[in-house]
Amino acid sequence: MRFFLDENFPKSAANMLRQIGHEVHDLRGSGREGLGDPQIFDEAQRYESIFLTTDRDFFHTIPHLYEKHHGVIVIALRQPNRAAILEKLSWILQHLKASDFANRTIQLRDRTWIAIPPLE
Repeated sequence: MRFFLDENFPKSAANMLRQIGHEVHDLRGSGREGLGDPQIFDEAQRYESIFLTTDRDFFHTIPHLYEKHHGVIVIALRQPNRAAILEKLSWILQHLKASDFANRTIQLRDRTWIAIPPLE
């Protein structure tokens, strides 16, 4: 799978994802940092990537703005830290198939998760 890291997502996720065979894109260090939310999401779509973020706004806006996209994973924890974010990311990758992410926005919380549209 391909993933695109939002600037607020831990850089260490790139190493974790690459180690298990995924492709990762990240604008940090490219001179293109600081894009607005719509531009960074569009960039992820150009890379045909699942967008990884901790910005809760994406969970509420993407399903209304984009009928088709490559997927969004929002990790929304009360006290986020690198280890907890990576643990949630690892958990969702173990529990869903690659095809489950297309056109779906997923929010992982401390003890629950929700998907729009719901998984059947």
